[in-house]
Amino acid sequence: MNQNGKTAHSPFPIPVAEMRERYLNLYTGAVNDVLRFNYQMHASSLPAAFAPLREEMKLAGMAFTVKGGPDITTEGEFEMRAEMLEALYADSVVVWDCTGDTVTSQWGEVMTMAAIKIGCRGAVINGIRDTRAIVDQGFPVFHKYKANTGMLGRFRMYHYLKPILMGEVIVNPGDWIFGDIDGVISIPQAIAYEVLIAAEKLLLKEDDIRGMVESGMTPTEVVKNGGYF
Repeated sequence: MNQNGKTAHSPFPIPVAEMRERYLNLYTGAVNDVLRFNYQMHASSLPAAFAPLREEMKLAGMAFTVKGGPDITTEGEFEMRAEMLEALYADSVVVWDCTGDTVTSQWGEVMTMAAIKIGCRGAVINGIRDTRAIVDQGFPVFHKYKANTGMLGRFRMYHYLKPILMGEVIVNPGDWIFGDIDGVISIPQAIAYEVLIAAEKLLLKEDDIRGMVESGMTPTEVVKNGGYF
């Protein structure tokens, strides 16, 4: 529960907090493999340009979607931004569709502070500023670029908690977001728990494959014994 008394209801067989901890023990490559081979989902990765602010940063949580774009109008912009921040909930990850903006920063120090207070677990966004302050707060951010230009009068939010398009991937509010050094994946909410179980099993299988390689098996022998590369 966050300080405003809002608790994210878990749509999964386990609490959202447990989902987070278990996903954070995985890596995105394993999850991608499960989605491709078990579910024939070949478009689950957000654009490769989204990179963690620090290589060790990982994020996992339920998508809180935001849509915005280049716009010079300012009326009501501060108010909507505040309303969006107050609508965040514990164990959410803010995912912004910025409509291709490459100029402004949509996220900075104070928004990070507000998000942390509510229990938000990270952000996926085009532009950031106040980089040092974000790093010092330990808040996982996956971004495309840094810019010292704030968004007021250059970019504005249009709506939030509606489906958005991130590259080839439609992200719905409540879908599962997982990111690490290799990028960000969106997993449909309905299969996120099943994908977790399958990815955990995949990690155990990869331990066996490493054992085969370390034992001196040739690559051909590894494949014959059910391994892969």
